Amino acid sequence: MAGSRQLDIHARRLRERGRGHYTIGSSGHESNAYVAAALRPTDPALLHYRSGAFFLARTMQAGRSLADGLRAVLLGMVASTEDPASGGRHKVFGDASLAIVPQTSTIASHLPRALGVALAGSRAKRLGVESRWPRDAVTLCSFGEASINHSTAVGALNAAGYTVAQGLPLPLLFVCEDNGIGISVPTPAGWVASAARRPGITYLYADGDDAEAARGTALEAADLVRRTRKPVLLHLRTVRYLSHAGSDVETAYRSPAELAADRERDPLLALARHIAAPGLARRYAEIGDLVEGLAAELEGTPTLTTAEDVIAPLAPRDPAVRERVADTSARATAFDGRLPEQAPALTLAQTINAALTDTLAARPEALVFGEDVGRKGGVYGLTRGLAQRFGPARVFDTLLDEQSILGFGLGLGLSGMLPIPEIQYLAYLHNAEDQLRGEAASLRFFSNGTFTNPMVVRIAGLAYQKGFGGHFHNDNAVGVLRDIPGLVVAVPSRPEDAAPMLRACVDAAVRYGQVSVYLEPIALYHERDLHETGDRGWLGRYSPDAAAPIGSARVHGQGRDLTIATFGNGLRMSLRVARRLEEDGIGVRVLDLRWLNPLPVNDLRMAAAATGRVLVADETRHSGGVGEGVLAALVESGFRGRMARVSGRDSFVPLGAAANLVLLGEEEIEDAARRLVTT
Repeated sequence: MAGSRQLDIHARRLRERGRGHYTIGSSGHESNAYVAAALRPTDPALLHYRSGAFFLARTMQAGRSLADGLRAVLLGMVASTEDPASGGRHKVFGDASLAIVPQTSTIASHLPRALGVALAGSRAKRLGVESRWPRDAVTLCSFGEASINHSTAVGALNAAGYTVAQGLPLPLLFVCEDNGIGISVPTPAGWVASAARRPGITYLYADGDDAEAARGTALEAADLVRRTRKPVLLHLRTVRYLSHAGSDVETAYRSPAELAADRERDPLLALARHIAAPGLARRYAEIGDLVEGLAAELEGTPTLTTAEDVIAPLAPRDPAVRERVADTSARATAFDGRLPEQAPALTLAQTINAALTDTLAARPEALVFGEDVGRKGGVYGLTRGLAQRFGPARVFDTLLDEQSILGFGLGLGLSGMLPIPEIQYLAYLHNAEDQLRGEAASLRFFSNGTFTNPMVVRIAGLAYQKGFGGHFHNDNAVGVLRDIPGLVVAVPSRPEDAAPMLRACVDAAVRYGQVSVYLEPIALYHERDLHETGDRGWLGRYSPDAAAPIGSARVHGQGRDLTIATFGNGLRMSLRVARRLEEDGIGVRVLDLRWLNPLPVNDLRMAAAATGRVLVADETRHSGGVGEGVLAALVESGFRGRMARVSGRDSFVPLGAAANLVLLGEEEIEDAARRLVTT
């Protein structure tokens, strides 16, 4: 606890000297060391950013010295590449060898992941697969009291209670560290105690400045979770010293009386009074000298010096796909003797179902879950039969909460599972998108690759549904996904591409901890025809061996006059347009991008060079749509031919026939193509 206080003081000194980069401290929260002492160093911990004392206590629990822990924190403050948490990318509390998972500062965003981690142990045991954590582990998730108001925290606490109501084990210890103020906004008296009491979650309270009571209550909480495998919320009353951060002047919003009252509740002085031993002041000063000396030793410590070094953990991928299906016997059992490659042709929906079946058969750690994916088999039948074949432990329904669905996946992946969650519609993703942006994609970055959360997120999306329309079932906005560093975005359009692309996402998840979004065009799920009714031109053969490496496109046709670059529903429209153009003597090749992140730039460049003219048919919105990136990639690659773009309008999608007024149509593609070729 003394070490943590001294670190905060020296963080300010480092900043004044221009050597330190982080001044949000743990002063007043040192009582979280009691929580660390109540747990085991192998219990996974997802920590609040005021957890310096917890980190140091766990370091010493693991048999290391106080100096080791102090040095690790100082390395983070000076953004050293030797920082065990992030390799110099951010100041976070984390260390894979201590089971401390680095967290971002996004408010409460780690709570859904904590639920997934807590669920993983019993699920792994039930399936007979390995977990990263001991079988009897307790998951620790700490957060500040202001965060309890955030929708993510409310949803996570609700999901924890919901899980208990289902009779599922959830060994999760929430610790709400309550200093009574969120930066400058006071928390109403009694609010946390009221907000923290949830069905299925045991509530305990302790004052951090009562050493004996805080230690005893922490032990009680940890023991209760470990024995009962049910969640507990420990409400730990703390104070906040040294303001919110170094740039914060709290005298501007707190009265002298308030500050004086906090000084009377110092957990460090309370512990000293409890110990009542001579020499404590001298020991405190010695620890300060130790921190000062360690900080001096870090002068000249290496830091990140190139952009390549900074982004190195984001996408360490080998383009070759090594993922394979299970052996013939296992596949015959999984498919009830009817292998999908034996069928003459399948729809997109049938192919995805078969690919999921193959994945579940080949990988016992794979789990498929989401709203209505279990007994119902999905709104569009994509998961039909999977729960019956593989059981409810591997294919299961969740509560209606996209934040929790993704959070479950993050925690399960972190713990050694292969989660394949489903978000029912693209429009439903947006209220949970930070679970991808702030948590899933960033973990490998902020942990320097020491932690990953492999996951393949299936999302039904894009527009053009008939008879079941409106914006929330026809969302065509994908810009929010394309600018997330390291996130793979796949859009399978043709049935023969769907399985290889899913296999590539699974392969990257297993080998590199990759997070991928597998965006499925709803309107193409059950489409059978391409040009005329009954031609069965939109069916495809299933291949258990075909490959579609991440970032590779597919070319349809070998025309020399025009290249149409497209994806999703645009592929079907463009192929129909291409036939009409070819009937008029215009040779067209259609490039299916397949991957929106990373874009298949090399394939795009070659297809463009083959014709000298490129039309981008982009079904997403004009502003922020995929087409912007495609045209930019062409220009940056040196393409000097003619280019044009057609896209959807900057609008939400209305109901009924009015949708056609704002969505990209075949006529627009054909008119633009003819202009590009003839003018």
